[in-house]
Amino acid sequence: MVIITIIYEDEKMAGFKAEGHAELAPEGEDICCAGVSAVTQTALLGLLNHLSQKPIYSMEKGWIHCKLAKGLAEKDQNKAQLILSTMEMGLLSLQEAYPKYIKVHTGRC
Repeated sequence: MVIITIIYEDEKMAGFKAEGHAELAPEGEDICCAGVSAVTQTALLGLLNHLSQKPIYSMEKGWIHCKLAKGLAEKDQNKAQLILSTMEMGLLSLQEAYPKYIKVHTGRC
């Protein structure tokens, strides 16, 4: 199962992590894993390319972790919230379609 945690700080999204494998199909053919990867990696690209302070992130096979930099300017914070909330909607849609393979949680720091 793929477990995604949307991380909140002070009522705002501050990052995310996704870990695991859906195991719906063999590696390289799993549409659940591909969907989660596409949505989370696109969000990361948006954060990297549209914020003046880059997020802190790491990515390996089977997991991605991303945390916003501290002290973002209001303009960057607004951009980050739009990107992360769009990612969250995509992930929740995937969870709805594949509830046995994808779980989205929220966490507080």
